[in-house]
Amino acid sequence: MCRQKTLFFLILSFLLAGCLRAGHPGSSPWKKIPSLEPFKKGERVLILAPHPDDETIACAGVIQQALKAGAEVKIVYLTNGDHNEFAFIVYEKRLTVRQGEFVHMGRVRSKEAIKAMEYLGLPESNLVFLGYPDYGTFNIFSKYWRTKKPFRDRLTRISSVPYEDTPSYGSSYCGENILGDLSKQILDYKPDKIFVSHPADVNVDHKSLYLFLQVALSDLEGKIPPPRVYPYLVHCAGWPKPRHYHPEMELYPPDKFSGSEIDWRRLDLGFEELDKKYRATLFYKSQTESSAFYLSAFSRENELFGDYPVVELFPQESAEGRPVSFFGASRMFEEEVSPERGDSRDDRGKTYGKVSYAEEDGYFVVKIDKPRKTGRRFGVLLYIFGYSRDTVFSAMPKIRIITAANKCRVFDAQKRVVNSGVMLESAKGHLSLKIPLSLLGDPDYVLTSLRAFHGTLPVDAVGFRKVKIRRDNP
Repeated sequence: MCRQKTLFFLILSFLLAGCLRAGHPGSSPWKKIPSLEPFKKGERVLILAPHPDDETIACAGVIQQALKAGAEVKIVYLTNGDHNEFAFIVYEKRLTVRQGEFVHMGRVRSKEAIKAMEYLGLPESNLVFLGYPDYGTFNIFSKYWRTKKPFRDRLTRISSVPYEDTPSYGSSYCGENILGDLSKQILDYKPDKIFVSHPADVNVDHKSLYLFLQVALSDLEGKIPPPRVYPYLVHCAGWPKPRHYHPEMELYPPDKFSGSEIDWRRLDLGFEELDKKYRATLFYKSQTESSAFYLSAFSRENELFGDYPVVELFPQESAEGRPVSFFGASRMFEEEVSPERGDSRDDRGKTYGKVSYAEEDGYFVVKIDKPRKTGRRFGVLLYIFGYSRDTVFSAMPKIRIITAANKCRVFDAQKRVVNSGVMLESAKGHLSLKIPLSLLGDPDYVLTSLRAFHGTLPVDAVGFRKVKIRRDNP
């Protein structure tokens, strides 16, 4: 009877919302987003979740519709989510600094995931927990390869997977182990579709899982049929709004992505599918006791998926008509402007800067348009991870560059690079970096992301982009 009442009010809220939208068009800048293609019988669907609960809030509809269509569904969790200190305090109602207590929280969250997935129709045998460190996997990706001293978690104070019931038990916290475990899961399962966290997600584990996947798929090229990859977004400042449970509303991408090249797709949920998604979210009591207003905000009419396209570098010609460099660009900054000052603007009162990429005379060039009111205090943190078919990824440089004023510091993983050959130019309207391709390991492509600062204050960021490197540059 209780379930019938819930469905009745859910249907009623949909009907009322439809009437309201028909009379009062929403303020969202998004037009109708195309639908995700239907699932088919026999398809293999792989969902990669950075933490237990991500698979539910982002993909509960995917799970239900795939199973209804007769597809296979498997979920691989990168971490057990054992680093959420605030949620731990609220859920356990006590403070703790003991090592084992955080591992205990990881076990609690994995059990919650098992119950939530069973509720959605997926047995425990279809779930794999890798157990790597929550909030530590991006550090591992960017710094911990071929090292005798693996990453050590700040809270648990351990350096290897502590969960005995995981296939990764005892594996040290280093990049080779995460990449190897993820590659094995993909190679054994041979998925047709992969759903993974988004490269523009602000959570570090969400970014790193996307990066590990890109490398794994490159390593497995030719060994498995190439799967279709659908990233999902979870963490973005101020999104989704309004908070709390609003099943009558659609889920649109954050407005900051309205001018980006992301090819968004939506999966529409039926009444019962949406009701089950919301109820599955409530199985995560360790999280909902502190964040129900946030997690339940994803239980809406649809789910969203979309990735950036690969950045292709196109030839730029000289006056004589010969190619001198190769160029590509993406949008970066979203900045409020004042029309009374005569600023150029679009219909929402914002202007956009861009990040440009080029290959030129053996250099990878990154040029950033500076937003207004920034001068010498403008700086960036740039990550560049190269991939080459000729070199194992663990041996490739893991470069990050930090600029301040007219100086830059260059690091390869944990080591400072002296005489790196990186050239910095900081002008009034832009900042550019020329990085030798040899410093990047002469890659076939790079995975690169950038964060911009005005002094110590963050300005904006670019999610990780895949940029192909052309080797036919004269």
